[in-house]
Amino acid sequence: MTIMAGMGSPTGTGVGPLLRGWRERRQLSQQHLALRADCSTRHLSFVENGRSHPSRELVLRLAEQLDVPVRERNTLLLAAGYAPHYPETPLDDPSMTALRGGVERLLAAHEPYPALVVDGEFRVLGANGALSLLLDGVAPHLLRPPFNAVRTALHPDGLAPRIVNHRQWRGHLLERLDRQLELVGTESLRRLRAEVGGYPEPAGDPAEDVTETGRPVALPLRLRHDGRVLSFLSTVTTFGTPLDLTVSELALETFLPADAETDRFLRSAVGPEH
Repeated sequence: MTIMAGMGSPTGTGVGPLLRGWRERRQLSQQHLALRADCSTRHLSFVENGRSHPSRELVLRLAEQLDVPVRERNTLLLAAGYAPHYPETPLDDPSMTALRGGVERLLAAHEPYPALVVDGEFRVLGANGALSLLLDGVAPHLLRPPFNAVRTALHPDGLAPRIVNHRQWRGHLLERLDRQLELVGTESLRRLRAEVGGYPEPAGDPAEDVTETGRPVALPLRLRHDGRVLSFLSTVTTFGTPLDLTVSELALETFLPADAETDRFLRSAVGPEH
């Protein structure tokens, strides 16, 4: 286990139109936003239409109240003529040693349940040993590090043929990709969305139903493995109050057993010592 080193954003010219685009996306009035950001409605209006230039501190306060993603906060600052506020430190930088160690401990703590860490473009930066159960049978070319979690899940040579509720899970992943495009609207992420959206669905895919007893509390991933069907619920955890772009886009995804049979199998196959 190691940690390895579309809507898009609101458009416009200058910081004013960008801020207005974020405010409209969040469905806030100028008065409401001004109150939350401790500035006058008149000043905010002047900023949005270019008649007034905001201070660096005001740009950051407005971005905070608008819940603008960290990467886009730097974009706002650059548009206003200021230097970026948030650095982007490579994960293998010595200053990230404590972070890497903490993430590795989190991954290990989730065994015997599969867990992985991805960046803002769903590249897998780390995983625990239990993830190998999910990746059984995946073509080697899809697992060359840092492999992409979404591509591996939906590719015909990846997990797709083993996913029982493929159409449902495919829809979930594509929706997640679309949401991420709003936050990290890079060209490579757009290419990934176009690529995986064009993958064929397995012939004879059973269908849309989920066969667990009762109504599921969340969409499970139902995966064929050695003659049985394993059922997982996924959770995604991100860092609170990140001060670095790299950290802001990291996500820990865990796959918890959705039924007792899957739990028993994981405990026997992976074991508590892993």
